[in-house]
Amino acid sequence: MKLRSARRIVPLVAALAAVTAAPAVSAAQGAPQSTSQSTAASASGGQHRQFAVGPQYDTTHVYVEPGTEQAFVTSWTSTFGGTTIGPVSTQVTPAPSRTLSELVVSPVGTLSVFDYTTPIPYPFGTERTGWLVTDLDQAVKAARADGATVTVAPFADPIGRDAVVQFPGGISAQLYVHTGPTSYPPLASVPENRLYLSPDAVGDFLHSYLAFTQGRIVSDDRKADGAALGLPGTTYRLIRLTSGFGTTTVAVTDGHLPYPFGKELTGYGVSDLGATLDKARAAGATVLSGPVHAGGRDSAMVRFPGGYVAEIHTER
Repeated sequence: MKLRSARRIVPLVAALAAVTAAPAVSAAQGAPQSTSQSTAASASGGQHRQFAVGPQYDTTHVYVEPGTEQAFVTSWTSTFGGTTIGPVSTQVTPAPSRTLSELVVSPVGTLSVFDYTTPIPYPFGTERTGWLVTDLDQAVKAARADGATVTVAPFADPIGRDAVVQFPGGISAQLYVHTGPTSYPPLASVPENRLYLSPDAVGDFLHSYLAFTQGRIVSDDRKADGAALGLPGTTYRLIRLTSGFGTTTVAVTDGHLPYPFGKELTGYGVSDLGATLDKARAAGATVLSGPVHAGGRDSAMVRFPGGYVAEIHTER
């Protein structure tokens, strides 16, 4: 399927395949095919395969305020560049609903944008991300074995199947498989799944999340600079993880966070933070906090039209 830079309606099946998540990857595209290729111990003591395909196929789920889908997408692509597929009016939940959906493939990450024209069925809207997996049924089974709960059992969408799982600490992700193979370009910068957890929850979360994602801890700083969270002069625990699903940062805090920290789902790396913020402002976004230098990076918090809050950073 060819991506189009113009915001045109593409054929319905192709559009649905894109905007409901990300499409399935064929063997020729290098998806793991057997447990012998990639295995790791699960929380239950068994072994399961690596289900991740690649971070360019994993999307942040962006639920915008009603009627703001076009304003959000225009602002985002004006800031970061990228291509879009959609919008298309469709149903992406097992219960009756309707949303305008659009896929945004940008150099800093892929987004599934939802602008609902009906009430949003519970628990949709609570999931943070959509992860393309190689085998939905086996991924759901492994998630359960690794200590996650299945909050939405597998269901059919117009072009594939989906489920929602929740890891300890209340962190939810939607898992997808789809029937139409495609290929997205590698990302210029892999986005961060940004999580905020309490000291009470972080141990169980790490045990479950790392087992399922087959991930590892890159760093664990128990005295990270609180200025990164709008709390200069304080410290917090910052854990960085990596897996086939991309990168994850976990901020372990007491919950005494100033707005908008904790409202963001994802962090995006850019080469020039100042220039990116200028583009964002010109495209209708608002800088809510920063820039601030802490923890080896310059960062800011930005609210885009439609209400989506993102962290944007440059490593130093």
